[in-house]
Amino acid sequence: MIRLAAIGLAIGLLAAGAPVARAQEALQPYQFVRSLQLIQDRIAAGDQAAMPMQAKLLELVDARLRDAGADDFKDARNFRALLVYGMSGGNPVTVQAAISRLKLDGQDLAIAKGVINYLNGRPAGAIAALDPVDPMQLPADLGAFVALVKGSLLATDEPTKALVLLDDARLLSPGTLVEEAALRRSIGIAAVQADAGRFALASTQYVARYLYSPYASQFADAFVSGVVALHMAISLDKLADITAMMDPEREKVIYLRIARRAAIDGLTDLSAFASARAEKGRNGMHNQDDPRALLYASLSTVTSDAVDDVRARLGAIDRDKLSEGDRALLDAVRTIAGEVVAPPPAPRPVAAVAAPEADLPADDSGLPPVEGAISERPATQTAASPEPARQAEPAALVRSAARQSNQPAPDLNPSDPTDAAMIKARRQLDLIDQMLGAAPK
Repeated sequence: MIRLAAIGLAIGLLAAGAPVARAQEALQPYQFVRSLQLIQDRIAAGDQAAMPMQAKLLELVDARLRDAGADDFKDARNFRALLVYGMSGGNPVTVQAAISRLKLDGQDLAIAKGVINYLNGRPAGAIAALDPVDPMQLPADLGAFVALVKGSLLATDEPTKALVLLDDARLLSPGTLVEEAALRRSIGIAAVQADAGRFALASTQYVARYLYSPYASQFADAFVSGVVALHMAISLDKLADITAMMDPEREKVIYLRIARRAAIDGLTDLSAFASARAEKGRNGMHNQDDPRALLYASLSTVTSDAVDDVRARLGAIDRDKLSEGDRALLDAVRTIAGEVVAPPPAPRPVAAVAAPEADLPADDSGLPPVEGAISERPATQTAASPEPARQAEPAALVRSAARQSNQPAPDLNPSDPTDAAMIKARRQLDLIDQMLGAAPK
């Protein structure tokens, strides 16, 4: 509290038009940086009122470090503060200028080089410089940031090692912006690693502690992607437990995003669950009139027996309230819904094969030839025969659709009206997969 009061005094001096140098006299560099961290920790916890104070503090910290001389950095706390400021996303020009005035060796030089490379967008150089540095052997204020930076840099090439470093960062600095960032990055790495247990635990911890952080939108991106990627490993009950910790509006938005991604990726069960949860709402709040909820719910049921109900729901959607990408999805689903209920085309006469049916070999699928159709194996054409590419089309499409839907491939007769309708339905399933796959995510 005393430190914050001193910072408040310094900010008051600046606000009153006092020279920066006079405000700087109040505190040492390490005190400025620690106070900045306190404000950032409050912001990470959701205190939006602290944002203006952070802006003033950044101005003070930068000015104080820019004017600091070599004597200031004889105090190890000030040197560590300079490195922490750099790893917090500080002004690279200020950090590099201050370090250039110092005579460093050993571990201090390695960390300084790593920070400069990190700030200047040279990840390979930063990794090489920081590689021998063990964050757990450093003072906690510096070690937490070194662990966070190393873990972030190694996330792609060495994800397992990165997760250990991010855990170290959290251990060294619990309840801070460092922990918020470490948790957020752990969620994305765990999803890529297909570690459902770690993903669920880190997500639960993030929602419990940092849901109102200004960086929570990045968490939402990683969470939605992870839920879709790990849909086979995370139960719907666990998903519901995590989202139940959110406020109703955030929960709705998360479910809408999951429903959309799941529908585009063809995950019907997950899309239907998320759509239903988004529509249902919580605490008496209902979202049945939300056009996004209506659209995503329709995506998972467009080929069901209740297609007439789906078409009615689609017709009630106000496309002007949808994003451009969702309008494209709406048009695709309306097209499919219309095709599903359209009458089947009249059967075309198919030329018979001169050879007896018993002599026709089975195709590669192991199924006997479709009755009345030409064998899919190349044969000599006659003037009355259809072109080769169209001869095998019904059987090939049905078997392809059957494989995609994990259903056994029946022998359908395209000249039979009922079988023709089934063939057409299979084609529509292929078509909607293609349309949804091409829609923007």
